[in-house]
Amino acid sequence: MNPKVIFAASLFAALNICTFSAHAEAKAVPQTYTYATHLDVSKVLSLTEDSAPTCGVVNAQMTYLDSHNKTHVLDYRKVADNCTSQN
Repeated sequence: MNPKVIFAASLFAALNICTFSAHAEAKAVPQTYTYATHLDVSKVLSLTEDSAPTCGVVNAQMTYLDSHNKTHVLDYRKVADNCTSQN
């Protein structure tokens, strides 16, 4: 067999293993926020909330990176974004 083909196949396999490892690491288990939760937020990746037809409290989720570039997911409750015009 051609050594270049073997080298290319080995490199492809190694890259796939690294990709699967990084993908598994990116799936963080959601943590529910409490007042005692220590937050180490370096960069917010996404903010989502449940859709609510009226103004009120909804479930929300923040995905972020900490100071060690580890991905975290935080579940919390907040006032819906569509409450901006109401008191």
